[in-house]
Amino acid sequence: MVKVLVIGIIGAIVFDLIGIPIPWMLGPLVFNLIGQFFIKDLSMPKGLRNLGLIIVGYTIGSTFSYELFTGSALLWGFMIGINLLLIAFCFLLSYWVHKVGNVSWMTAVSCGIPGGLSQILAFAEDDKEVNLVAVTYFQVIRILTVIIFIPFLISGHFVQGIHVEWNVHDLPLLIVLFTGCGLSVMLGKKLRFPAYFIVLPILFVIFIQFTPIDVPSVPTDLNHIAQIFLGSYIGLLLKPHMLKLSKKLLLLGLGSAIILLIVTYGTSWILREALGMSFATSYLSTAPGGLDQMGLIASAVHAEVTVVVVFQLYRLLFIYFVIMPILYWVKGVKERGRIIEN
Repeated sequence: MVKVLVIGIIGAIVFDLIGIPIPWMLGPLVFNLIGQFFIKDLSMPKGLRNLGLIIVGYTIGSTFSYELFTGSALLWGFMIGINLLLIAFCFLLSYWVHKVGNVSWMTAVSCGIPGGLSQILAFAEDDKEVNLVAVTYFQVIRILTVIIFIPFLISGHFVQGIHVEWNVHDLPLLIVLFTGCGLSVMLGKKLRFPAYFIVLPILFVIFIQFTPIDVPSVPTDLNHIAQIFLGSYIGLLLKPHMLKLSKKLLLLGLGSAIILLIVTYGTSWILREALGMSFATSYLSTAPGGLDQMGLIASAVHAEVTVVVVFQLYRLLFIYFVIMPILYWVKGVKERGRIIEN
């Protein structure tokens, strides 16, 4: 763990010095991604990643502006339509992977679903016909491609934010609110809520904003720490053994991720032209990343965090409550068919 954090801090400092976008996340990600191929036994406890998610969730919740969605039926329509379009396109990509990569249909579908990493991997582990290593590689390479490339694609559209200093007077309230975020996470875990480590803190802080309590901003240094935790963890997701897959599958994984980036660039253009959004906001809203990564980048580049989070959250919930039950139903039908045949 110490090695990972030291490598992450060095990466953050180096990327900051040379002017790379979002250095406090990309530096740890890239340095740890490369470092694990030279240094054995690099690992990071999930607890630090989860702490980073709670901090990011608080930050997103504190900047959430519900007024943006008041009476905006057009925005809701685009949110539903574009997400459905993206998921439909991902099924087409899955068909391509199925045919070209010679993998089972369920493996290809699990490779192509854009989001809900933990739910997808849990499903893949339960189905013996699914190639778990291939699914993990496809999902991880998509996340890495999105996180590494998108900051550069939107780098010309950054809005310079204000450096938030530590305020001793805000510290007691920050501690209380972060404790509340922690309790909300425990509730989310008990209820088996999707992505509860980030979604529940977001919802908790949004709820607090409806009260007379003045929610303090998270100090910039604390956000940097969260980015180091998350960047380091994501960098270690791509394990060396995954690269032992066939060259065809390795190229298909990278190719499908790049194709998704190109397609979502097009959908972001539609959003930008139709609703007058900034490029950073529209691209992060439609990008095939996760709620946590896109929300973190949105807050780091000062895009319209509210729009990004709602778009990504809708996709996450749709995958969790619609796509995953369908996949489990199909799996059950296949298993019952095999039992009858035997």
